[in-house]
Amino acid sequence: MKTLVVVTHPSIETSVINKRWVEELKKYPEKYTVHELHKAYPDGNIDVEKEQKLVELHSNLVLQFPIYWFNCPPLLKKWLDDVLTYGWAYGSNGGDKLKNRKTALAVSVGIKKEDYSEEGRYHYTLDHLLSPFETTFLYCNANYRSFFAFYGTENEPGENVPSTENEPSESQLEKSALNYLNFVDNL
Repeated sequence: MKTLVVVTHPSIETSVINKRWVEELKKYPEKYTVHELHKAYPDGNIDVEKEQKLVELHSNLVLQFPIYWFNCPPLLKKWLDDVLTYGWAYGSNGGDKLKNRKTALAVSVGIKKEDYSEEGRYHYTLDHLLSPFETTFLYCNANYRSFFAFYGTENEPGENVPSTENEPSESQLEKSALNYLNFVDNL
């Protein structure tokens, strides 16, 4: 069966990393279903039954998003709250739809990797920050397989650097996209 990749990026058209990942995934429609939440639900009103059926049609589930304020974009949080219902994702009377389903995250972060450490600028690792997602999937008895991350660069306070200087090179983008597909294929 295929892998469902739920992409949550409020401005995918201006994205660099997430847009490139989506482009790469879409080259293989026989392997991946790319489901862009902001395009499917521009008004934020999620069709829960439709989303649950979509998840059920796939063997694996990947949530792809940029880190926003050390968390996920609000629409993804709403998707989790609305779709992972009692009696479907957990609990009795059929609450087993995520049981043993391979799940993972794919995230892009603007902050440098070294800043995500106990000694770094923010004192927490990306593992720490993403632990609520892992815990959610464990609670639903899913088979959580960790995360794939692309770390970017961030201007230091007071720096006046054009944004293009912070963007990854074409070779970095290509390598990231191929590594991402390898990660998903090996869930």
